Amino acid sequence: MNKVYSNADDAIFDIADNATIMLGGFGLCGIPEASISALERKGVKGLTCISNNAGVDDFGLGKLLKTRQISKMMSSYVGENAEFERQLLSGELEVDLIPQGTLATRIQMAGMGIPAFFTPAGYGTEIAQGKEVRVFNGKHYLMEEALYADFAIVKAWKGDRYGNLVFRKTTRNFSSSMARAGSITIAEVEELVEPGKLDPDNIHVPGIYVHRIFSHKQYEKRIERRTVQLAQNR
Repeated sequence: MNKVYSNADDAIFDIADNATIMLGGFGLCGIPEASISALERKGVKGLTCISNNAGVDDFGLGKLLKTRQISKMMSSYVGENAEFERQLLSGELEVDLIPQGTLATRIQMAGMGIPAFFTPAGYGTEIAQGKEVRVFNGKHYLMEEALYADFAIVKAWKGDRYGNLVFRKTTRNFSSSMARAGSITIAEVEELVEPGKLDPDNIHVPGIYVHRIFSHKQYEKRIERRTVQLAQNR
């Protein structure tokens, strides 16, 4: 099977309105910039997006929020996006805020074929409403269901033509689990190499999980919040 596509627009060709999409990355680190821009160009609407955060204004998923292409966000952190806040408060956007550990584990369980698990996170809060509660060793736990998606889109440092992926540092946090949880997984990589060029011991996602892959060179890699310190006069 040829998994290699020429660009992002070709790789997302069958993503249609009302699709559920996982998008990898941690904050703005390691987000699939090329694929997000391709979704914006395609103009698909009614998307349910599952991501660690909702990007920032005019970058990352913030681009799709601005064009009203997202109808529902499932995230754990959304504090840097004014447009997200506006749409939430006005009722234009459905939002499911999920504790970060729970979000990561729900995705991981989907990739492992485990339909549900129990966690103490969120018990006694609004998050627990409507969820099954059980007691283990005197402690209350919520049942959380695995989280699946029609498409998982991730960005890796390197990949080969078989779809094997290597991530760098925090870009791996959600992406490696998401790549296993999508019905169709699309990977964009900074460097596409021939099979055999990647060290098997350093592959983070085996190619069996990846259906499409393409290389992209021009990444902005924006820093979400830059903190600097003024030099002290000596």
